[in-house]
Amino acid sequence: MGKVVAEQNVVRPLSTVADGDTVRLVQVRAGRGLNSRLASMGFVSGAAIRVVSNNHPGPFVVVIKDVKVVLGRGVAQKILIR
Repeated sequence: MGKVVAEQNVVRPLSTVADGDTVRLVQVRAGRGLNSRLASMGFVSGAAIRVVSNNHPGPFVVVIKDVKVVLGRGVAQKILIR
């Protein structure tokens, strides 16, 4: 299991989280369509997100609700975490 990020009160984009860290989703700053699509995959306020892979230029892979999801870097930038 990964560690929980120490800076719990800092709101920042998901794209800045290191491999193995677990964070909580605060908000998705996107349009209605992307918000709806992400919410249907479990990206809702308070959800725990574990970053599996954040290798540049490779894929950005997270686990949310026991499901592995590959996100684009632009989408990961719009997901705010704490």
